[in-house]
Amino acid sequence: MSGASASRSQHAVRLLALLHVCGESVGGNDPDGMVRVIRSEKRLQALDFWLRNPDYLADELVTGVEKGTLDEEYLDVAAKLLTDPEPSWNHFPMPKWFYGAYEAVDDAFALLQAHGLARVKRRGTPGNRLQNQFFLTDFGAKKADELNTTDRLDWYPKQAKLVALVARDDTGTQLKQRQYAQESYAQAVWGSDIGSISDQVETRLAAMRVPARFGSTTASSTSAARTGKEA
Repeated sequence: MSGASASRSQHAVRLLALLHVCGESVGGNDPDGMVRVIRSEKRLQALDFWLRNPDYLADELVTGVEKGTLDEEYLDVAAKLLTDPEPSWNHFPMPKWFYGAYEAVDDAFALLQAHGLARVKRRGTPGNRLQNQFFLTDFGAKKADELNTTDRLDWYPKQAKLVALVARDDTGTQLKQRQYAQESYAQAVWGSDIGSISDQVETRLAAMRVPARFGSTTASSTSAARTGKEA
């Protein structure tokens, strides 16, 4: 079964940061007083998975560098996600259920709603499947901004920016498909925590950095040879 989980307030802070950083701007048909929205719980769950599992987030960064969609500097960012203490302090595995990584957001979101920071609205018609939409209020956005200047809480928006970077505009279904591509994620037993892939990410990082070092050595040797010839 699932191991230790974050407190209700920690979960609420994570959701607040995700809404602020990863949410899209609201439209004309959305409730007044709302500024950002994540339109499906599936997407919210997928984003939360990366926020609380730095090894999986690091692997996505490595993939981005490998594909050329991210600069090589993100290899260092990925490495720090595995070695710096702060990501490990905020690492809370998620259990796997039918649709993948899932942890109920009701209690955490009730806390946000009670303080006027966020709101949940259901979209759909009676008789059909209703979809939850998660809104950030204007007041919630102001409080989310304050996380950036609050010691120990500034980690959440910083990490959420990395989540937004790898998630892009993919739908919740697309994000879940990407996460299911990880063997440890796909093979996790229902009701149990999804296992770590830190060793896998370290191996990928080492493999990608070796060519870079060889390239640097070759370039230095070539430069030295030219200097010798010129002398």
